Amino acid sequence: MNLNLVRDERQKWLTWKNIVSLRKQLALIPDISTSCDIGDCITLSGDISSNQQQEIEAFAWMLRPWRKGPFKIFDTFIDSEWNSALKYNLLSPHFDLKDKKVADIGCNNGYYMFRMLEQKPHKIVGFDPSPLYKTQFDFINHFIKSDIKYELLGIEHLEFYEEKFDIIFCLGVLYHRSDPVGALKSLKKGLNKGGKLYLDTFMIDGDDDIALTPQKTYSKIPNIYFVPTISALRNWCIRAGFKNIELLEIKETDATEQRKTKWIQGESLENFLDPLNPKLTIEGYPAPKRVYICASL
Repeated sequence: MNLNLVRDERQKWLTWKNIVSLRKQLALIPDISTSCDIGDCITLSGDISSNQQQEIEAFAWMLRPWRKGPFKIFDTFIDSEWNSALKYNLLSPHFDLKDKKVADIGCNNGYYMFRMLEQKPHKIVGFDPSPLYKTQFDFINHFIKSDIKYELLGIEHLEFYEEKFDIIFCLGVLYHRSDPVGALKSLKKGLNKGGKLYLDTFMIDGDDDIALTPQKTYSKIPNIYFVPTISALRNWCIRAGFKNIELLEIKETDATEQRKTKWIQGESLENFLDPLNPKLTIEGYPAPKRVYICASL
């Protein structure tokens, strides 16, 4: 596969009718001397005029929906659908990124990558095919001015990528793949010898080597293909070539982590669950629960 041809084609996605106007507006955002506090809320501060503040807030509003965050851009607080700090803080005690080559697959607007800057990795590359999320990233990075690289690519391109990584994050992506073992094989091919994969995915309880296969949707999400038991997930990883699989955490999704805010459009977790029994999805499946693992070569 010639990735440069793929890149050229996907650059055209930034000229889609609903994106090109955003890109033009982004180019008009002024350069402002900015300090950045990288914590649970990624906070940007600096001296700006009231007109600049209004312009920045209006543009951030145009970029909805904001799924990952939160961010505070001067006086504008972007209360994203997901409080992504909870996931990052759960995982961060388990990894050391200093001087490592790191990839974030399905990186969305880059929240996790910006958090990773604290650990001073050698390199960070984000992979996500969404031109909207890339535009959100470019908006935030306009002020942070990091050297994070954002590729409009996906899991399937990792094995053809120009370099391998020491650590790969794949958070909330695997259940969107119709061939999870194939996706895990691609992730493995993106790792250097001795590399590690940090992954979370939906799970169901049980000791059997099985996976739930939703008929149409899971929590109203149409592209959820397989929701495995932990045992089944281990088997997928072993089949993909991983040698060591470490269980890090199991966590139910709740309203402290995912909820509707004014910064998204449409529904969120409270709309995805059975109103009479929140232990079930609206379709009658077990409510969302995630398993976090580290798989190494």
